[in-house]
Parts: sequence; structure tokens; C-alpha cells
Amino acid sequence: MKKLLFVFVIFFMMGGSKAQSLAEARKLLHYERYDGAAHQIHSVLQTDAANSEAWLLLTQVYVHQKRIPALRDTLGRMPAAAAQQPLGLCAYGQLFLEEHRKDSAMVYFNRALQMTREKDVPVLLAVARAEERADSTDANYAFAIDLLNKAIKREKRNGDIYIGLGNIYRRMMDGTNSYKAYQDALAQDSKDAEAMYRLGTIFVTQNNPDSYLKYFNDAVAADSLYGPAWYELYYHYYFRDVNKAMECLDHYIAASDASIENDYLVTDLLYASRKYSAAIDRAQQLIAQQGKVTEPRLYKLIAYSYKEQHDSLKALDYMKQYFREQHDTGFVVKDYSTMGEIYASLGQPDSAVAYLVKAGGMEKDSAQRIEYAKKLAALYKEQKDYSNQALWLSKYYTGNSKSTNLDLFNWGLAHYMAKEYPNADSVFGLYETKYPDQDFGYYWRARCDAAMDTAMSTGMAIPHYLKLIEIDSKDSTNKTNRKHLIEAYGYIAAYKANTEKDYAGSIDYFGRLLVLDPGNADAMRYIVILKKNMAKLEAKGDAAKGDATKGEAAKAESAKGDK
Repeated sequence: MKKLLFVFVIFFMMGGSKAQSLAEARKLLHYERYDGAAHQIHSVLQTDAANSEAWLLLTQVYVHQKRIPALRDTLGRMPAAAAQQPLGLCAYGQLFLEEHRKDSAMVYFNRALQMTREKDVPVLLAVARAEERADSTDANYAFAIDLLNKAIKREKRNGDIYIGLGNIYRRMMDGTNSYKAYQDALAQDSKDAEAMYRLGTIFVTQNNPDSYLKYFNDAVAADSLYGPAWYELYYHYYFRDVNKAMECLDHYIAASDASIENDYLVTDLLYASRKYSAAIDRAQQLIAQQGKVTEPRLYKLIAYSYKEQHDSLKALDYMKQYFREQHDTGFVVKDYSTMGEIYASLGQPDSAVAYLVKAGGMEKDSAQRIEYAKKLAALYKEQKDYSNQALWLSKYYTGNSKSTNLDLFNWGLAHYMAKEYPNADSVFGLYETKYPDQDFGYYWRARCDAAMDTAMSTGMAIPHYLKLIEIDSKDSTNKTNRKHLIEAYGYIAAYKANTEKDYAGSIDYFGRLLVLDPGNADAMRYIVILKKNMAKLEAKGDAAKGDATKGEAAKAESAKGDK
């Protein structure tokens, strides 16, 4: 009798231990502590391999961790006794949904539902959760909602059902019914931290911080170990108050499984807090601990920190390590832009350009692409490569709603500096059209045309100089206007003298120049020369007239003699 009682006690204790382990696993799943939940579940399966609930919970862990190939291998070891149970069938159904085999999944789900006559709440919940987690192209949300409504009829006070319903509606982008379902969960338990957290996530998508902060704070007040809400609070304050973010992150880590991801979050927040030396030290410690399996982004974080400390050489060294270790699919736009900026700071423009062009090509935001064009233009300007500067300034200006007259001017000037005068003339022609009351377009178009018409044979610059004179003569006291007017008067004077041979007109424009610049020796000298030329022409004209008169007289005398 004593022996029988002893065996019974041992059996009871073992059964109680399994039940406690599964209860703990469910709790850890609720907290999204998947590694801890997996550990508890494996401990149950070591002594009770036929426990179908344990297999289902393990399936849910693997799905949350996106370890689908590993899940298939794991379920392949499920004993037949468990695989044929309703929850075991649900586990396989969820696997098939994740593998995009929804028809096969429905076969297993229907078998589980038929075996329980659609009256078993855990089965109803398991199928609905599998549908909620599935890809939207595979999921059957209406089916899941129907199952959850059946579950509610059987257990009206079960908050998990309402939360499941709310999750389904969220996947359907139905905020109104989602909100109602989460509120129904709170009606069953006013301290349900997950329901509060889920309500907060609705307002995150609406960008309503007042509301989502209330719900997240209510969640951690109701359960200080509810990690998901702490994470959302950390993320909110990350961009607003790094000290508050660190406080929330400490709570989140205390409520989470130990992971490299958490270590990285701390290191990243040190960087965001501008504690660059501390961020570097912590990242290097993590690299030393991890050895060959180092998370590549740790190298990047160190590089970013050194860049902020203006140590470009060390920043470049760690960025190179990052590029060696990171998979191609893991790179983001900022990786390339950062490399470009580092190379630029080291005076290696060719490499800088290559990375910045790559960053601009990857960037999906048109506004950001425009900013890359501006950076590249500045980089080429530093190299005095004005042709490429003009190329990127054209990309920066074109289609940019925020571009200004200065951007247009710089674009034209870059072409001018590159001696690409026809291109510069076109850009400044656009400037004339868009800003007809400003003198810059006329002035620089005149200079472009003068550079193309070096022999002053066509006079193509003259109309622009005349328009420039019309605008700038309104205020000749302005220093820039005076400079422009002096240049315009001088050019037109030269054109009239050399091309049109209009010496009087040339003297007139040189005279206007001297009004603005009385001490201009060249203008005074040219006027003297022009007046001498005019005098010679007049003298030649008079001599020619005298010869003509004498000739007429001789003809007249000859005519008399003939008579």
C-alpha cells in the first residue's frame, strides 16, 4: 500500500511539473519570450513526447521566430500519437500555412475541428491564430473570425479570444472592430496588459502619441514584466529623449530573454546618446565575445561612432570590415552614403563618388535622391570638376519643388566654369524666362555668348547686355549693378568700334562708362583713338569731296574747249 502510494505521488508530481512547465511556456509566449518558452517546452517533450499541446506551442514559437525549415524538421519527430490529436493536427496545419500550402492546411484544420465538433476552445483558438499569423495571400480571415465567435459563445470571459479577434481585424485593416475587440478583452480583465498593448499599437499606426503612450504606460503599470509595451516605449523615446529611452530599454531587457539583439539595442542607444566612446567599447566587447559569428552591424556601429568623433581612418577600417561580413541583402542606403562621406573626408573623391552614386541609386525616396545629387555636385565642385558638378546640379534642380533661383544659377555657372558655354547659355536662358526682373540671367547669358562669339562677328551677346543695362541702370549706385553696367558699356562700345565701325556710337558708350568710372584710363584712351580715327575719316572725306569738285571743274572746262 505504501509502495502504491509512493508511485502515485511521484506520478502526480511529474504530471504537475509538466503542467507547470506548459503553463510557464504559455506565459512566456504571452510575453513574447520565445527562447524561454522553447526551453520549457523541450523540457516537457523530453519526458512526454506525445504531448500534443507542447508540440503546438513549439510550433507557435518557431513561427514567431520565422524558423519554418527548422519547424518542419522538428514536427517530423512528433510521435504519431500526438500528430493525430486535434492540437497536433493544428500544429501541422500551421506549418502548411507558413509554407503557402493552404489547401493542405485546411485538411488538417478541418480534421481537428471535426474531431472536437468545433466546441474545443483551444482548438478554435489554435486554428484562428494560425490564420492570423499566415501571409495575407494564404490566410482566411472570415473563417478565423467565425471560429473565434464560436469560441466566445463557449467561453465569454476568455480575454484571449477577444484579443485573437482584435488581431484578425487588425490584419484586415479594420481599426474600428479591432479596437472594440480589445476593449471587450479589457471588459473581461481590466488589468490585461496585452489588451492595453494591442490598443496602443492601433494608435501607433495613426501616429497618435498621446493615445498610444497612455495604453503602453497602462500596460506596464498593470504588468511590469510585459516586455512588448516596454519596447514600444523605448522606441518612442529613442527619437525624443535618449535618457528616458534607456530607462525603458532597461525594463525591456529585464523582461526579455537574453539575446545579442538586446546587447545591440543598448550599444545602439549609447551611439544615439552621443556616448561614442562607450558605444565603441561595448561593441568591441561584444565582438570579442562572439568571435567568428560576430553580428556585422557591430562593425558598422563602431564605424559610425568613429565617424562622429572625426576619426575617418578608423571609421573606414571598420566600415570595410562591415562590408566584408555583411550579406548583400543586408546593406541599406546609409551604408553606402556613409562610406561615401568617409572617403570624401579622406580626400578620396573617386571612391566617395562611387559609393554616393550607389546610395542614390538605392534610395527610394525622391527627396533623398535629390539630396544625394546635391552632395555629389558639392563633391565635384571641390575637385573643380565643373562638368560633373553641372550634371549633378541638373539632377538636383530638375523636378525639385524646393529648388531656388540660386540652384538654377549655380547649375548654369558650373557649365560656364566647365567652358560648356552652349549648355550654360541654355540654363541662363531658363533663368531669364523664370526671373525676368533679375539681372543675373541676362548678365551671364551675355558672358556665355561673348565667350562663344570671341571675334564679335555676330553680336549675339548684345541683346542681353542691352537688357542688362535696362535693369541695372535703375540703380547705378549699387556696387554690383555698377560693375555689370561698366562691363556692358565696354563690350557694346568695343562691338560698335570693331564690328560696326560706328565710332560715334562707341564713343557714346565709352562716355557712359566714364560717368560710372571716371578714372578708367582704357576708356579715355579708346575715346582719344576713336576721335582721331573719326578725324582722319573726316579729313579723307573732305579731301575726297575736294577732288570730286576739282574733277567736275576740269570736266566743265573741257566741255567749253570742245565748244
